[in-house]
Amino acid sequence: MRVFGVDCGTEFTGYGVVEVDPRGGKLVHRVAGTIRLKKKETTSQRLAQIYAELSALITLYEPEVVAIEEVFFSANAKSALKLGQVRGVAMLAAANCGRPVVEYAPLSIKSAVVGYGLAGKEQVQFMVARLLGLEDKFDSADAADALAIAICHIHTAQTTARTEAPGRAIRKGLGGVPPPPPLNR
Repeated sequence: MRVFGVDCGTEFTGYGVVEVDPRGGKLVHRVAGTIRLKKKETTSQRLAQIYAELSALITLYEPEVVAIEEVFFSANAKSALKLGQVRGVAMLAAANCGRPVVEYAPLSIKSAVVGYGLAGKEQVQFMVARLLGLEDKFDSADAADALAIAICHIHTAQTTARTEAPGRAIRKGLGGVPPPPPLNR
């Protein structure tokens, strides 16, 4: 499984690609970086830049899915609206590249990566580096967050697969508890 994570932002949008090594299940870092937007450009120019760069990266790395962070509560309505525009452009880029989009709440991402939903940015960055076997610093905190979002989806998908598989096997009579015998009437 290869996942493209996006940490949307109005000045910096982080991205990262993580995949699972099919031979051992180890998480493998493919790329991470930051789309840096110029403050002097108009909103439409910034959104066009995000769309073009994300589309090119998604096409290049061919992920199975694109994972982004859900909107969090913001006291500033204008900031939340701008962030929503960036998220919409990221979703559009993924959809136009034929990739499904999944969304995760910040607490879910931190829980999946650190084990604690209220973890700080430093803790998240430390665990992302550790899980991916990275020694050096990240391009930005946004790039590290994008990798965390991708890791969250991988962990969630693996957990879902493990918990659903026994149920399917039992219902089909392929393992676990045998199906009940037919009723004799």
